[in-house]
Amino acid sequence: MTTLEIDHAGIGEEPGAALPVVSAVAGPHRPGIVAVETEQAPVLASLVAGGRMKPETGRVLVDGHDDPAAVRRAFALVDTPGIAEPFPVMTLRRIVREELAFAGRRPSREHVDTVLDELGMTAYADTHVQRVPTDVRVRLLVELALLRDGVTGLVITSPERHGGSVEGWFAVVRDVAMRGVTVLLVTSKAAAATAERLLATIPVPTEDVPAEGTTETDGPDDVTRTDGGEPSLQSDHMETRS
Repeated sequence: MTTLEIDHAGIGEEPGAALPVVSAVAGPHRPGIVAVETEQAPVLASLVAGGRMKPETGRVLVDGHDDPAAVRRAFALVDTPGIAEPFPVMTLRRIVREELAFAGRRPSREHVDTVLDELGMTAYADTHVQRVPTDVRVRLLVELALLRDGVTGLVITSPERHGGSVEGWFAVVRDVAMRGVTVLLVTSKAAAATAERLLATIPVPTEDVPAEGTTETDGPDDVTRTDGGEPSLQSDHMETRS
């Protein structure tokens, strides 16, 4: 189980910083959300969160340690513009084939077809990725990233840019988070507002719920912070290579 903490990380100086100071905590079953605007900020936030770029202020911690190499090993960037996104005209079949090879798995046609079938995407096999629904795109790229050796967490960048409802693609985040994968979602402020409300739809495993009559101290796994603000308790109880 991996916890990722973005602790007041930023690039540049206000006003007009390339990446305004942001904070968030993501852990298994508890996605973190970073809400940023402008064209460049989501990419920078993802690079910083994924250990690919050092912030000028603040820090990024994995399981409480300042270890960029460990972050890079554990977290895959998913659909980060210009960094880890597929070409718009690539078919799902080709994306799967290339990602299987990248993950060190046999990219035979049979294996590709099996992956698409298991994901329920056979009908989209020969469709350009730019033409599939956003939730299909996100699920495909997420599942392929998780095939890589050592990947236990994901940094998903700006799924809202492909259209569709937040509820649609957040269902993918929820499903993956319920499997114990640590997810950090980098998204617009408008989409983040909806995503934060949907966090309550992710059930907390029984072993994570304090026994009756006990008091639990808030820790990194118990909070989600956005935009550099103060922590807030979660409610009742989510080219492709990098």
